[in-house]
Amino acid sequence: MQHAVGSPLPPPHQPGHGPAAGWQPAAHHPGPHPPGGPRGSIPVPPPGYPGPQPAAPQHTQVPQVPPAPDTTGHVPLPPGGPVAAPSAPPATAAAPDPATTTLAVLLIGPAGAGKTSVAKYWADHRRVPTAHISLDDVREWVRSGFADPQSGWNDNSEAQYRLARRTCGFAARNFLANGISCILDDAVFPDRPVVGLGGWKRHVGPGLLPVVLLPGLDIVLERNAERTGNRRLTDEEVARIHGRMAGWYGSGLPIIDNSQLDIPETARVLDEVLARAIASPPKW
Repeated sequence: MQHAVGSPLPPPHQPGHGPAAGWQPAAHHPGPHPPGGPRGSIPVPPPGYPGPQPAAPQHTQVPQVPPAPDTTGHVPLPPGGPVAAPSAPPATAAAPDPATTTLAVLLIGPAGAGKTSVAKYWADHRRVPTAHISLDDVREWVRSGFADPQSGWNDNSEAQYRLARRTCGFAARNFLANGISCILDDAVFPDRPVVGLGGWKRHVGPGLLPVVLLPGLDIVLERNAERTGNRRLTDEEVARIHGRMAGWYGSGLPIIDNSQLDIPETARVLDEVLARAIASPPKW
């Protein structure tokens, strides 16, 4: 053991103090050891002594950890499920207030009808948490290999549309399961089953409330002219889509002609239509 220069040396070991009596480290005695091994070593067992037995292997029981719940940090998230159809309130009950009710709304209309603008405004001005989900925005998540329907409706554009619609449905169900209303917008055609209401009902649930925005052709042409990029269509395409959307008349779905309404007024009329739809759900 080393000691600092100038420090007194420790006193010699006395009987009963320090290491056990008779213990002398072999390292302090260089040279050959006497027979029987170095002094202080463990004695060799006599012949026939079984000697120490190897310890039995220890098997550690690994605790079973239950699967982690679907959480974000410590906040549990209820799983999303199909949205049930709303039940009509009793005749004696007051008219439901759509501004404070958790709803799933699908806003339908041709290009230039104002679906996205009205949906955003309606979601922004509700008194309960509300999400806006635009199918066009979700479709355009695909960057490389985007199948633009303007280039022609084919297997790729149809597959990407179906995938975007299913993604929107999953998102809506998760929001609704956690108490957040949703308004979705899409140009659903009444004469095209592949882009019809059936897929939306399947992905969101029977409680989805569809509403059609259908202004006059001159209005949608004017609004389309203000668009840029791939959201702008030719006048011929706008007229063709608008003509097909006329098939919603007589379908039983509520229709709002917002030709003479600005966005806040259209949102107010939408609330009135939804109040009637909650009281008497449309058959579709």
